[in-house]
Amino acid sequence: MDTQAKKILLEIARNSVEAAVKREPTPDIFSGLPELQEKQGAFVTLKVHNQLRGCIGSFTSDLPLYKLVSEMAVSAATEDPRFTFNRIKPPELNRIEIEISVLSPLKRIKNPLDFELGKHGIFIKKGGLTGCFLPQVAVETGWSKEEFLSHCCSSKAGLPDNAWEYGDIEIYIFTAEIIEEKLHKKT
Repeated sequence: MDTQAKKILLEIARNSVEAAVKREPTPDIFSGLPELQEKQGAFVTLKVHNQLRGCIGSFTSDLPLYKLVSEMAVSAATEDPRFTFNRIKPPELNRIEIEISVLSPLKRIKNPLDFELGKHGIFIKKGGLTGCFLPQVAVETGWSKEEFLSHCCSSKAGLPDNAWEYGDIEIYIFTAEIIEEKLHKKT
């Protein structure tokens, strides 16, 4: 994705988060760039001082990418269940750092260890239980493949931590193009 498209997605995400937190209507957006018209998955992650404040995404969408990013940014700011009692407040807006992960299609793997840490994210599914980790989670935590799978099973999908070892769950991998907006500290 080129620099202009990345800049537009970050502006869309920022404007959408700010409107949602201030309880204003989401701004009308449009991007005619062909790569932002693609229908693919994306996650939007919000952090303050490297601490997670919201992360929501979708693996597929019938919306163009730029609209999906707007929706996921609003959801990350207002609907992440981990922050039900601690939503982002307007005074935090100037400290919010935005990360957009534009996703490749999911690819099912038979061998649970058949992925590359830091390159692939994982999506685990058993019945109605699902969980996922973006590729950057492995880098941030320093987990091994086994720990990555175990934490996804237990903390994301609500399964036993060793559920990935038994072959009765579906495991998918994906890659993500990461677009980051880092706030520059004033000196």
